[in-house]
Amino acid sequence: MKGKVITGLFMLMLLCTVVGFAQTQSKQFTGAKAVLKHYKALYVLNSGDEKKITGTLRNLKNALDDPRLKGKLEVELIAFSDGVAVYQKAGPFEKTLLELQARGVILAQCENTIRERHIDKTELFDFISYVPSGNGEIIIRQQQGWAVVHP
Repeated sequence: MKGKVITGLFMLMLLCTVVGFAQTQSKQFTGAKAVLKHYKALYVLNSGDEKKITGTLRNLKNALDDPRLKGKLEVELIAFSDGVAVYQKAGPFEKTLLELQARGVILAQCENTIRERHIDKTELFDFISYVPSGNGEIIIRQQQGWAVVHP
């Protein structure tokens, strides 16, 4: 009998602990706290798929709109390989890119891509910047402490 009482008490204590822990966790967690004064994120785009580009630009905007990061976030979008499509004048992204740039986003294109694909810079928006290589940009930025985001 004594063993059943101890087992019953143990089970009751275990249940209370699990329920209490679950309630504590669900009520307390509201996401990561932005305790630093400054954050840096490099968004990587190497796909020419319109849905992928649109999703990447939306993700970037969502980060800028996150109330925890308001006024604390420095962002760069690096395009290389098929991602060059985001900066082509023939594409549908000019308005969105200009809005992002107005919010401080650095818009960078890999020069290796345009050279290897024989793309003339006149085919791309004149408001973008160029870096020697997309991979080099990723490597350098990551070592500088930038979060590398692959939406």
